[in-house]
Amino acid sequence: MSWLEVSFMIYNFQLELYVCFIAILFTLLGIWIAITLRKPKVETHIIEKEIWVEKKLETEPNQIEIEKLGISKRELDVLNLMAAGHSNDEIALKLFISLNTVKTHASNLFSKLDVKRRTQTVEKAKCLKIIK
Repeated sequence: MSWLEVSFMIYNFQLELYVCFIAILFTLLGIWIAITLRKPKVETHIIEKEIWVEKKLETEPNQIEIEKLGISKRELDVLNLMAAGHSNDEIALKLFISLNTVKTHASNLFSKLDVKRRTQTVEKAKCLKIIK
């Protein structure tokens, strides 16, 4: 009896079953295509190679440029500590000078190097080889 009911349902809903089968088939096909398209087609190969880089040992600052700009010894000390990343308070403590003196030296360096900020001062001094 149940087989008869199943065959009756298949016969009556034949078109709907074909449409459902085709819909499932296209859904699976779409999923497969999406997965294959997402895979990267480029393979990355890492090649390790040893290289040799020569470093020039320039330990002395460019004295000609220092004299040309008129930078004093104390301003050079302040500039080196600025390049090391110290704040004005830390520079004052390390050099045993007042905070206002550090600010004056920094202001003089800004005008002599024609810059407006500490980072620009350090960058320009490195370009001119005044500091390392």
